[in-house]
Amino acid sequence: MSIHGKAYLVGAYEHPTREAKDKSLAQLHAEVAKGALDDAGLTHRDVDGFFCASDAPGLGPMSMIDYLGLRVRHLDSTDIGGASYLAHVHHAAQAIALGKCNVALVTLAGKPRSSGWSGTQARTFGDEAPDAAFEYAYGMGTANVYAMSAKRHMYEFGTTSEQLAWIKVAASHHAQHNPHAMLRDVVTVEQVVNSKLVADPLHKLDCCVVSDGGGAVILARPEIARELKRPRVKLIGAGESLKGLDGGDIDVTHTGAVWSGPRAFEEAGVKPSDIQYASIYDSFTITVLLQLEDLGFCKKGEGGKFVADGGLISGVGKLPFNTDGGGLCNNHPRNRGGMTKIIEAVRQLRGEAHPAVQVPNCQLALAQGLGGFLAGRHGSATLIMERE
Repeated sequence: MSIHGKAYLVGAYEHPTREAKDKSLAQLHAEVAKGALDDAGLTHRDVDGFFCASDAPGLGPMSMIDYLGLRVRHLDSTDIGGASYLAHVHHAAQAIALGKCNVALVTLAGKPRSSGWSGTQARTFGDEAPDAAFEYAYGMGTANVYAMSAKRHMYEFGTTSEQLAWIKVAASHHAQHNPHAMLRDVVTVEQVVNSKLVADPLHKLDCCVVSDGGGAVILARPEIARELKRPRVKLIGAGESLKGLDGGDIDVTHTGAVWSGPRAFEEAGVKPSDIQYASIYDSFTITVLLQLEDLGFCKKGEGGKFVADGGLISGVGKLPFNTDGGGLCNNHPRNRGGMTKIIEAVRQLRGEAHPAVQVPNCQLALAQGLGGFLAGRHGSATLIMERE
């Protein structure tokens, strides 16, 4: 069953906080839900479908549906890390198309900054995880697993640190116009490559920010969307995939986008060269480069040339990306950037991005999410949206 045109993104809201010591996690979920409903012109009484991931406190959707005062007839708590919220949009569109719900709410919230989390800490997921005996002993952290992909891409294709730095430079050019962005200063390639080395070859400025906050989106049936007083953003294509380690037989220069992307483009009936704006998950600069290649915006191995010399800067480059500053400069709530990628794509299609970075007459946008570890197992989800 295709979701092409079966559901519209009618509400979107990004929490302005970047440090929320004074708020509970449930409160953040409630505040982003209220913001997205207000944006759509709906109330919590209109919601009959709810979608969240493991960032929801307590018993996940059971706790949050009760806390938010919702009366739903469909729920989904799929968790594929930072890509979860793009998958939720896909699943919500499927549920709406099947008549399981009419108005779907998707929320994300987290407080990693308040809790002192950083990407250099070793991460484990319990002794019962099937990979525990083989991987945890090495103290796998987020930054070093992403650095492995960067190092291999440099070896295979000659990509340079300066080319990766251009991704951060582009994000900083956009973030200077976002009053909520954590890092608003425009940086140069030299500043990126001369910043502190975190995990060779990734420097401090190759890494995303750590922030509290969250966001939410609302999807609705076409008939409901037409009654609301908001520009209509139609979901026309979606794809999902998982990439495992395959017993060690793995190419760490590819992401799951190599599978989720083509599925989304086929359903949407468009090609990469048609996309006018792209929100690309940006936990690190290398994360962006690999996904651009895997989505087909350039050939494998040519990502460095594609992003260099301002290739991603709005109004300058070939493909405007992350015009809110993205995870590299703006916001990365709960260490999961998928939600904010959807929200900025909606802003672009509505013509509501900052005027300095708004893509003129933006009709077609893509949002790409990744969750997990770049050189390890991860989920990928791709959405393609159209202004009607």
